[in-house]
Amino acid sequence: MATVEYKSIGKSFGAFNIMRDISFLIEDHQFVVLLGPSGCGKTTLLRMTAGLETVSEGDLFIGGKRVNDMHPRDRDIAMVFQNYALYPTMKVYENIAFSLEVAKQPPAEIKRRVEHAAEILNLTPYLQRYPKELSGGQRQRVAMGRAMVREAAVFLFDEPLSNLDAKLRAHMRTEIRQLHNRLKTTTIYVTHDQIEAMTMADKIVVMRAGKIEQIGTPDDVYDRPASKYVADFIGSSAINFLTGTIVADQGAPAAETKAGLIRLEPSLKLSAGQRVICGVRPTDVTVDPQGSIVARSLLIERMGHEAQLCCEGPEGQFLAIVDKSAHFDERMDVRFSIAPEKVHVFDAATENRV
Repeated sequence: MATVEYKSIGKSFGAFNIMRDISFLIEDHQFVVLLGPSGCGKTTLLRMTAGLETVSEGDLFIGGKRVNDMHPRDRDIAMVFQNYALYPTMKVYENIAFSLEVAKQPPAEIKRRVEHAAEILNLTPYLQRYPKELSGGQRQRVAMGRAMVREAAVFLFDEPLSNLDAKLRAHMRTEIRQLHNRLKTTTIYVTHDQIEAMTMADKIVVMRAGKIEQIGTPDDVYDRPASKYVADFIGSSAINFLTGTIVADQGAPAAETKAGLIRLEPSLKLSAGQRVICGVRPTDVTVDPQGSIVARSLLIERMGHEAQLCCEGPEGQFLAIVDKSAHFDERMDVRFSIAPEKVHVFDAATENRV
């Protein structure tokens, strides 16, 4: 069983503590994404998993074995780095085979593994080329092939697509996920790109300042963000936030904001006078002449299949996804309505979900 379990993991550099009490389980065959901005601790956690950083406190288990003091080569892991780390003087075949040669595997076994990996990754025509003769995506596939041939129990990816252009990143996302589906290897993938996380992960671990903010499936973290931070980090276009005070509206709760009244679900446990932050995704905003929310139009960003209306609201930018044929005069007042069940409500003091 290639499970990975973190039990109260902490990391300190001298007196400076950057991570504390990280606890969660990665099941066998799962594809888990560690997601967060630079400095949140996700790469440090990955490096501790690989054995490239020491664990300051807590216990780390791989396949049921405690590995805190185990050498990286004994952990049965393979890692793919952001910068490919290919040997420029070696051909593709030699780059992929290098770790097997160091491990003194029989030549026939090396040939079998390299050719098998090359076939899966569509690298067979390039085995006799040097890295400088490859595109960025092909080099990344070589780095993946080098990890594959080790037949490790756990794959670790450290922001492997950061150096690629947008179109190639989209293509490589599909390739990495397809590779995981074929190999069924437990995978831990670090990224700051929420699109990568949403499109690839079985489970997302959202991190912030060395702590876990939320763990869940892509649908969980998008549909029910545990905090304002998660709601803000997940989703494109950016979510709208409106601060308000709870009032009663025909027997149901509502938030009185500077932009207007936002009606909320009756099942929410809210008190009159409570300060809240309402999060509304642009896809859940409807242009409605009778709507209670008012913002002033600035411009329309046309994206082919749809358009994004950028407005100025009392608390800053307010976005709405509209029909691509829609037209709005600059600086005209536009009214919007929002279904109560689409509003994410966070306590203004704690910023946690109500």
